[in-house]
Amino acid sequence: MKEMTDYTKQKYCSGCGIPLQTENERLPGYVPGGALHKEEVVCKRCFRIKHYNEAPQVTLGEDDFLKILQQIGTSQGLIVQVVDIFDFHGSWLRGLQRHVGNNPVLLVGNKVDLLPKAINVNRVKQWMRRQSKEWGLQIVDAVLISAAKGQGIDELVNAMEKWRDGRDVYVVGITNVGKSTLINRLLHDYSDETGEVEITTSHFPGTTLGMIEIPLDEQSSLFDTPGIINKEQMSYYLAPKDLKLVMPSKRINPTIYQLNAGQTLFLGGLVRIDYMSGGRHSFVCYVSNGVPIHRTKLERADEIYQKHLGEMLNPPSPESIKKLPEMLSHEFPLRKESQDVVISGLGWISIKGTGGSIRICAPKGIGVFLRDSLL
Repeated sequence: MKEMTDYTKQKYCSGCGIPLQTENERLPGYVPGGALHKEEVVCKRCFRIKHYNEAPQVTLGEDDFLKILQQIGTSQGLIVQVVDIFDFHGSWLRGLQRHVGNNPVLLVGNKVDLLPKAINVNRVKQWMRRQSKEWGLQIVDAVLISAAKGQGIDELVNAMEKWRDGRDVYVVGITNVGKSTLINRLLHDYSDETGEVEITTSHFPGTTLGMIEIPLDEQSSLFDTPGIINKEQMSYYLAPKDLKLVMPSKRINPTIYQLNAGQTLFLGGLVRIDYMSGGRHSFVCYVSNGVPIHRTKLERADEIYQKHLGEMLNPPSPESIKKLPEMLSHEFPLRKESQDVVISGLGWISIKGTGGSIRICAPKGIGVFLRDSLL
């Protein structure tokens, strides 16, 4: 009998939760046979993420992810949905309300350290509650944190203890919202044990591939669940070196432009914002500091895009250009005094001023929409 076919001997990667196997190096969960005797084992993929910052893109299928949500819905515990507050809409776990059952849901906005210092935290939390209600998800509370910096973790732990009521905790979210970073933070700050093995984290989509169970006490556990990729996010189409530019790691420095009708803003070469008609408006760009912004006249925008894509208008790099879909236009009227134009996985532009219209050109399939202003 082969070593890994006996279920009673099944071991799981302590980094991503995938069942380990020794038979096929090209499949998820591979480890050399000699590594299985160790108490804590990480698969080849997690090892390469941690030590070489590279990994093949292996992700959980939608059907498998749906089964996990259904399993959570029939269990009793607290569901903690983690979203990226910098990309709230793009990181929202759609359809969660259909699978929560009677379990309470705690909404956690991660990466608050990326937002400007002058934000009103209570206003952002109210905005999160309002958005959740509009999308049909009833939450018991909203918490803002930075898993990377440790900000808001005490508040989160107190909320988890209050609402779990001694039961299990299930941490859910799409890829790259920082679930594993959050759990590593909790292990570091609150665990009595000081093990060397941590859950694998990276900027690669779909790092966690299986349910990872972490005991909280004798009766309950915390479960890190695998994320699912949202193909409406810009990050889905970008090469690793472009991901590093587009996904912010430092506090955002918003850039303000006073635009007249007939002017265009390029966010690198990924998105184009045309101000079609209206009076003089303020456009505040909230994107990663690694994404350059270029302003030009609308009449020259096509020429500049064709000549400078991948060079001055970078990202995308030539590698990403091959993967990106064709550009698609979205036109919006400006009916409110303050609103955000969101590009999933890239950021948003806050527009101050009523009247007129804009046109957004972005790769086909990327989420582009208006919302009430976050800040």
